[in-house]
Amino acid sequence: MTIREQIEAMEKETLSPYACFSVDSKGRDREEAQCDIRPVFQRDRDRILHSKSFRRLKNKTQVFLTPKGDHYRTRLSHTLEVSQNARTIAKALRLNEDLVEAIALGHDLGHTPFGHAGEFILNQIYEGGFKHNEQSVRIVEKLEKDGEGLNLTWEVRDGILNHQTSTMPHTLEGKIVRFSDKIAYVNSDIDDAIRAQLLCEEDIPFELRRTLGFNSKSRLNHLIHDIIIHSKNQNDIIMSEETSQALKDLRLFMFENVYKNPVAKGEEVKAKAMLEQMYYFYMDHVEMLPQKHLRMMEQGEDQGRVVCDYIAGMTDQYAITKFSEHFMPEAWQVDGY
Repeated sequence: MTIREQIEAMEKETLSPYACFSVDSKGRDREEAQCDIRPVFQRDRDRILHSKSFRRLKNKTQVFLTPKGDHYRTRLSHTLEVSQNARTIAKALRLNEDLVEAIALGHDLGHTPFGHAGEFILNQIYEGGFKHNEQSVRIVEKLEKDGEGLNLTWEVRDGILNHQTSTMPHTLEGKIVRFSDKIAYVNSDIDDAIRAQLLCEEDIPFELRRTLGFNSKSRLNHLIHDIIIHSKNQNDIIMSEETSQALKDLRLFMFENVYKNPVAKGEEVKAKAMLEQMYYFYMDHVEMLPQKHLRMMEQGEDQGRVVCDYIAGMTDQYAITKFSEHFMPEAWQVDGY
């Protein structure tokens, strides 16, 4: 018996009957030999972790564009916080921690530079539409490894695709990540907003703080415990009605006071204009795209979709560099007169 088979047998013995067992996975689009050490979901986790798109997350905006400080969240630090929250819940409920971690690490791979501002403008100007969760799946299926993709299991791709509020994953592990994403970004965005002096703790309505907690640590503790307590021995991942409503109200508060705040979003107009100009530039000058993107069009991919692929894959700084390269006369890029 291989180490992988021993681990799979251990899952059957120790995990909840509601868990998604590695041995029962619906599999990959392309069949391949099993690893002798790692079950399929652990292997997926490793593939995502070693991907180029995962590494680029460290230089992509979470909420605050080009913040002046080293401690604001990036898309990568947000992803790690989601993973940590999700693993804590999964372990407590005896669900598949490898599957949870793989979904969490891959859920935001498709985010554009400059956060949701980039997603908004690409969705607006590309007739086929653009959503970061769908782009995350496209990355792992088609774009990574020069068009080969990562060949992940169905369960991981389902969790990545359906982590949005408007959708629902088919596994409990995917549902954990869906909750953990909201828990992570609401609390970390409050922390960053306080750091940016857009908020102070007392600005949050007292009733919400009384229900969820009076600081980030206590809110995280309350939300995670609430999910564990109400989901234990259940074939679902749920919150209490009081906590669920309070979290919804806290998100609404954040939309009104932070996500739409002109200070936090003051640079978004520039970011949107920059990405829009780049989109139309590449549509008119397709020869400027990298060779691997040109090959995709030769294979029948829609040009607008390929241009979105290229722009969405950029980090914030790379997007600024390419914009400067295409739209600014060289002398303007030099300091001084």
